Amino acid sequence: MSDQLRVGDRVRWNSRTGAVTGEITEVHTSDFEFMGRRRLCSEAEPQYKVRSDATQLHAVHRGEALHRVS
Repeated sequence: MSDQLRVGDRVRWNSRTGAVTGEITEVHTSDFEFMGRRRLCSEAEPQYKVRSDATQLHAVHRGEALHRVS
């Protein structure tokens, strides 16, 4: 599914505190830094910056960790 996800898509993912819902705000297809850590990604394996509905905080996940919600 990861190649179908786009900015603005509503998604769900698991965190330490349970399921979280939010929105994709950025799609990264080349290596970048987030919160002091180097994130490795490519066109074939992008990473997605998502904003939590509950906290408005951002996280970054690979596509396989995200599930589209309606």
